[in-house]
Amino acid sequence: MQLSITGQQLEVTESLLGYITEKMERIEHYFDHMVNSHFVLHVQKQTHEAEATLNAPGKTMHANAKSDQMYVAIDTLIDKLDTQVRKYKQKQVDHHKSEGGVSANLESQLEPPVET
Repeated sequence: MQLSITGQQLEVTESLLGYITEKMERIEHYFDHMVNSHFVLHVQKQTHEAEATLNAPGKTMHANAKSDQMYVAIDTLIDKLDTQVRKYKQKQVDHHKSEGGVSANLESQLEPPVET
């Protein structure tokens, strides 16, 4: 996955870059089909804001978070993205089982055997 980080009125340090990269590994662990992600970090007076856009096949996810500290804003942002990615992944999984699934086994157990 391609990762880009931009700072507005803020210099993106190596520690911020490493922190975001480390946190994104958690999302990549659950869903490795992400095409690219773009993070924008802002500072306005005492408010730190982090925004992110993730692109997956057929879906674009966006989240933002604000806090008094940049690392807390990034943590909150990653939690929001993690929730969105998990929901997206759940929708991609086929929940319909083929014949012979659990419901078919229960029906066969409930019917009395036919004697001839």
